[in-house]
Amino acid sequence: MNIEKFWSAVLEQRADAIRKYFCADAYINWHCTNEHFTVEEFIRANCEYPGDWAGEIEKIVTANDMIITATRVYPKDRSASFHVTSFIKLKDDKIIAMDEYWGDDGEAPEWRRNMNIGRKIKNN
Repeated sequence: MNIEKFWSAVLEQRADAIRKYFCADAYINWHCTNEHFTVEEFIRANCEYPGDWAGEIEKIVTANDMIITATRVYPKDRSASFHVTSFIKLKDDKIIAMDEYWGDDGEAPEWRRNMNIGRKIKNN
């Protein structure tokens, strides 16, 4: 499976292209919001989300029938930013299961900034 092309279809909200990457009986879990989706529900949630999106895969790890990605996702106007870690299980080179963990990007909490520990990974 070409993970870069999959993420391109997701970010461009192209339902027909996304659908081709999944087994018919696949499921998707968004653990941070306790949601379980069928493929069609996932496509609807993704493609009906408002706005135009962009992003970049920051890390890809493959192990047997699993692809793990860490991806930064943001609206094209850069008004927000998110990171998603996706655990993508494959069967016959298609997605049979996907577990995702989404988080909002932001500043470190004030209590940690007050400790003067850590530093930025990126200055963007």
